Amino acid sequence: MKLSFTVSTALIGSAAAWSSMSMKSDIPSSAATSRREIFQKGAAAVFGLATAANAQSARAYDLPDLPYAFEALEPYIDAPTMKIHHDKHHATYVANLNKATEGKEAKPILDLMEDAIAAGPAVRNNGGGHYNHAFFWEELAPADQAAKTKPSEQLLSLINKSFGSLDEMKAQFEARAAPGALFGSGWVWICVNQAGDALKLVGTPNQDNPLMKGAADEIMFPILGLDVWEHAYYLKYQNRRPEYVSNFWNLVNWDKVSQNCAYVIEKHAGVPF
Repeated sequence: MKLSFTVSTALIGSAAAWSSMSMKSDIPSSAATSRREIFQKGAAAVFGLATAANAQSARAYDLPDLPYAFEALEPYIDAPTMKIHHDKHHATYVANLNKATEGKEAKPILDLMEDAIAAGPAVRNNGGGHYNHAFFWEELAPADQAAKTKPSEQLLSLINKSFGSLDEMKAQFEARAAPGALFGSGWVWICVNQAGDALKLVGTPNQDNPLMKGAADEIMFPILGLDVWEHAYYLKYQNRRPEYVSNFWNLVNWDKVSQNCAYVIEKHAGVPF
């Protein structure tokens, strides 16, 4: 590790310099004291580097910045909701995931997904929460920008093949996201199937996602997802989840969704973060 090498080099260099100075018997005491202070400061700096390295190692996952301001998604998602959702809820998932994986080999968050359910509730819930939210923020855009985007030919072809039309896909998505269809907290996803030749509509509870083995009939690759936990909409919509889901389309960045589609088909893997 580069940082470890730097720390070791600095420590050895400081010790060697001090030893060389100490071997000279004619060094005045004031100079020796000064050099001792230099060594002590150098050792303190090395300790600081080592501490930083350990802290970084203990924090394998970081909260990503939003790609827009908290108020950018108004009037469809309000600024207070965005701030709480990102700075509190997502941040908590990241903090708890770091605790759950402390002392273990750090894996990219995407690589953690496949076996997240088998890994236990801490990784399943917090790892899923981190991945799902990182995915969610990136697919949204301010309404004026989102309105200028559209599905690519590749994506539109798959939508028409799998659902009949874009409008029909939206209608089925909204029905799957309704409280009666997805009771309680969870997510609704449009995914590319394992074969890479069709789109599937999937609902998952809590912070599960279709990348997790056991969350659906097969592992699938999300290209679009919606958070239907109450913390995602309650300040503005209260119990009117269907209104929140309907307004979601005003914020979808179809250019990003199209990129997601192209990526997962080419790589046969989930979108990385």
